[in-house]
Formats: sequence, structure tokens, C-alpha cells
Amino acid sequence: MNTDYNLDHLDELEAESIYVIREVAAQFERPAILFSGGKDSIVVTHLAAKAFAPARIPMPLVHIDTGHNFPETLAFRDELVDRLGVRLIVGSVQQTIDDGLVKEETGVHASRNRLQTTTLLNTIEEHAFDACIGGARRDEEKARAKERFFSHRDDFGQWDPKNQRPELWNLFNGKHRPGEHFRVFPLNNWTELDIWNYITREQIDLPSLYFAHERECIVRGTTILAHSAYLNLKPDERPVTMQVRFRTLGDLTITGAIESDADTLEKITAEVAATRITERGGRMDDKRSSSAMEDRKKEGYF
Repeated sequence: MNTDYNLDHLDELEAESIYVIREVAAQFERPAILFSGGKDSIVVTHLAAKAFAPARIPMPLVHIDTGHNFPETLAFRDELVDRLGVRLIVGSVQQTIDDGLVKEETGVHASRNRLQTTTLLNTIEEHAFDACIGGARRDEEKARAKERFFSHRDDFGQWDPKNQRPELWNLFNGKHRPGEHFRVFPLNNWTELDIWNYITREQIDLPSLYFAHERECIVRGTTILAHSAYLNLKPDERPVTMQVRFRTLGDLTITGAIESDADTLEKITAEVAATRITERGGRMDDKRSSSAMEDRKKEGYF
């Protein structure tokens, strides 16, 4: 019998991720997929659809809406949910502010990115989710590199990098006490280039923001930000029309763009292969301190 399946690199990554997603469905009672509308969460959702086909994805998509999202992201989210026939749960940062649980930041560097941690933890508690699947990858940022596939969170939603469980031979221990939960990262072993090669191979639809387009922008230091009503401008800042695209999507006030003419998947893949700057290099929230991401993760951030 011929046992040579000729699996290539992307096939192996896909198989591993689908295995992790199915393990979540097998081990947990109330799992969910954290959906940001970015390329990684879209790939996770695509993998989940494959994992359970021909049935529908048996867990809801959870989106934490900062209120400062790109309109293109929200439109794409709603279209995808309708197409897949999955349940969507939206946690509102604006509602968390209105309830007095967090305080809106002020000043030119104000962002709602840190505020969404409270909204996320409240949403997890409200719906009693015991596992939340996310699209984080180890190559994104140094704090991400410490993650396992199954990332244990205590009953306060906090992450302790020194208290993660071993995952020998891809055996995952999802046991947890009441109130605790896991964040699960099926894309841990993928790189940004792997993601784009897979998107190209699978012809996965993405928000138009990932492709080169003209946009009014604000150049702040080395970061290019999309001009919007949510961005507090410095006295000398003026919007300028530029041809840009985004490598990562998040809150409008902190997501940096890059100048680019890459308007096809093939051009984007070639651009990513040639760059030496990480995709989060333009994220203003990661520049607040050298340990910004790790500090937020310990508080319960994604």
C-alpha cells in the first residue's frame, strides 16, 4: 500500500491546526473563536470550517468591538458570519466605558486597545467560555513566543508564562478549575509568510484593507496612521493622501499602515517575503514600553 501522502509544509501546518481545533471541541464544553476581522482570525475560522465540514462551526465567533474599528472590518465580519451561518457575539468597549468599568484615555496617544481587556474578560465570564481560540502566532512578538497551543488562564483571566503546561507529543491538558479557562492558538507554528501563502493557496477572502489603496493618513514619527474622527491630532499634523495597505488590523488609532503598491495576493506575498520589519512593527500599542504586550497578556489580553 502506498503511504506516501506527499504533504507539503502548508499541508502539515493545516493538519496540525485542525487537530488542535478538534481537540478544543473534544475537551471543552463552551469553546469560542476570538474573531478580530484580521487575516489570522480569518484563517483560524477557515480552518475551523474545514475541521467540522460538512457541519457548521459548532462554536460562536466572539468579536470585541472597540468602537474605533475600521468600517471595512465590520462589514467583512458581518458578511462572513452570514455566509458561514455561525453565531456572532459582540462585546462592546463603549458599553464597558458607559458602565464605568474603565476610563477613556485622553491625549494624542489615546487608544481603546488596553480597555478591551476588561470587555473581553467580562464577555468570557458572561458566556462561561472555557476555551477561546485565537489567531496569535509565536513569530509576531517576543511575548507571543512564550505561548503554548493551550494557554492556561486563572480565574481572573490572567496569564502566567511560568505556569504553562508541557505539551509533549502534542498531548494537550485542558483540565481547569471552575472560573479558569484556556486561550488556544492553533497557528502557533505558522509565520506571517505561511499565512499569506496559505491565503493565496486557499483563495481566502480578506478585508480590502490588506490590499494597496489610497487613503488619508497621518504620519506620526515612523508610523503611518489612518486619518479618522477617533484620532487626536497634534497641532502640526495634517492628513495627506497616500497609497498604503495594512499588514495587521486593530483599533484605528493604533494600527500602522505601510506604503505599498501590493494590490494582489501574489504581490503581498512577495512583499512579505522581502521585508525585515515585523508586522506589528507599526502598532503604536506595542511601542508604549519594551514589555507592553507581555504586561497586557498578564492582565488578560488576547
